[in-house]
Amino acid sequence: MVKVGDKAPAFTLKDQEGHPQEVRDYAGQPLVLYFYPKDDTPGCTKEACSFRDALPKFQKSNAAVLGISVLDIASKAKFSAKHELNFPLLADEDHAVAEKYGVWKKKSLYGKSFMGVARTTFLIGPDGRVVRRWDDVKVDGHAEDVLAAVAARRPAPRPGGQGDGHARRREAG
Repeated sequence: MVKVGDKAPAFTLKDQEGHPQEVRDYAGQPLVLYFYPKDDTPGCTKEACSFRDALPKFQKSNAAVLGISVLDIASKAKFSAKHELNFPLLADEDHAVAEKYGVWKKKSLYGKSFMGVARTTFLIGPDGRVVRRWDDVKVDGHAEDVLAAVAARRPAPRPGGQGDGHARRREAG
């Protein structure tokens, strides 16, 4: 399980447009990494739309937002388009990243047990270390809580922010 103070585990996952995204793409800026159970369900939609609506405020603190769930890229694309989401949603189809972060857990619903993503959010600092972790997230007010944590740690913003919702690539050289 990833704890506060730990280095955020590295990963590469594709977003809703098929572009690869990596934690290291966001080095030097705060990164909000939120894990959610399933695309286009009521709670997950409300959470995603809350982050969408708050994204300009996150960008003022130079913070990026990434959502991760286990459904495929096509599901992410449909969910993103339907709700006009303005940040990357990453497809963790084999739940390997969820396992690395300790959010792939046994759950139960209507007396049946199954494995799934526990709604969890990580705030990763500019140095790549986890500075805050929210477990068993309740959707109402969550984006605002995360934004307050980002703002409390805020250095002077860099020009550019998250821009079009895709990571800035480092130039080789």
